[in-house]
Amino acid sequence: MEIRELRYFVAIAEELHFGKAARRLEIAQPPLSRAIARLERQLGVTLLERTSRKVTLTEAGTVLLSEGRAILSAVAAAERRTQQAAQRRPRLVLAVKSGTASELLAKLLDAYRAEPGAATVDLLLCETHQQQKLLQDGQADVALLHLPFDSTVGLDTETLYTEGQVAILPTSHSLANRSQIRMAEVTALSELPMARWPGPGGSYPEGPGAEVRNLTQLFQLIALGRTTVVMPESAGTDLRRDLAAVPVLDAPPVTTVIAWPSQSRLRAVADLIRVATRL
Repeated sequence: MEIRELRYFVAIAEELHFGKAARRLEIAQPPLSRAIARLERQLGVTLLERTSRKVTLTEAGTVLLSEGRAILSAVAAAERRTQQAAQRRPRLVLAVKSGTASELLAKLLDAYRAEPGAATVDLLLCETHQQQKLLQDGQADVALLHLPFDSTVGLDTETLYTEGQVAILPTSHSLANRSQIRMAEVTALSELPMARWPGPGGSYPEGPGAEVRNLTQLFQLIALGRTTVVMPESAGTDLRRDLAAVPVLDAPPVTTVIAWPSQSRLRAVADLIRVATRL
């Protein structure tokens, strides 16, 4: 199986339309169709069910789509990291969820910048659950993750710190002036249902709370009295004036880790990790 054939198949499997896939790949449709037919003969399986109206994946095609995406991501990552290793002044991409770990991030970047031969660090601000994919695809070299919320499958990690959680409430709410509250009190707020974040697949869990994707959106909805959230206490620093952070006594702790692909051999990544763990 050639990488080119795999790329062709993934495009068709994602588009479920030969014409759209051909336009996406910037090739003519006939050679694309021949390439997929040749791939099916090589594997001895049917990957796609074709009719005059639609294209659907077979069970074997579904498996190859999942495996193919992972292979193409690994190839793209290998290309990027190989090119990066040859640069005279390396660059690192650090993926961070927007609005989180800002104090740690500032200290880390300042300390690393002072290291002899430090690489240039480009920040990649992303939304929830994106860091793992960015690392696996080679779009990022290292990331800050928060356990137990983020997955570390396929990654190596070092623990940086553990913290408690706070409830973010409108300052006008009756609980906003409390020194601490419990999870049961937060979940019982029918007028402020807990915000819902998308899962790794992008879908939202069922529930009455607002669907949110980032902290800016979340804090706006909380200030308007539409939702609330329990989150790491570091995310509750420097809040806007109409919001309050109240410690949640029995909320599970959150651990921040620095993560990188297990196959990474970049010296600059190792240096950044060393500085982070020292901090």
